[in-house]
Amino acid sequence: MLGNSKAFSGFSVDDIAKAATFYREMLGIAVEETPMGLTLKFDGGTNVFVYPKPDHQAAAFTILNFPVSDIDETVDALTAADVVFERYEEGMPAPQDEKGILRNDDPAQGPVGIAWFKDPAGNILSVLQQ
Repeated sequence: MLGNSKAFSGFSVDDIAKAATFYREMLGIAVEETPMGLTLKFDGGTNVFVYPKPDHQAAAFTILNFPVSDIDETVDALTAADVVFERYEEGMPAPQDEKGILRNDDPAQGPVGIAWFKDPAGNILSVLQQ
């Protein structure tokens, strides 16, 4: 029934101006500002809607994943842009390396490499090796 729909995801933030700056300037994403919030525009026509919510509470899980061709290069570039990577210890199959990347030798068990960071509203995002 909905298989042909152009579905999109959305999430809230507590400060739309800070979010626009973060996604546009720190992450290099095309951001369209609308009266309802922000539309993050990705290659291939994918959009993500970001809306303001005064009583916003960040989720305790990853809400947006960015597949990248070179995770080390991407983590280095984001770190240079002052993005801080999260460290998780409990429930992880292996420790994260010095960059904050969790590396996995078995692609059947998940991404070969993944690193998590937060937006200004505390939403958890990730970059993962494609």
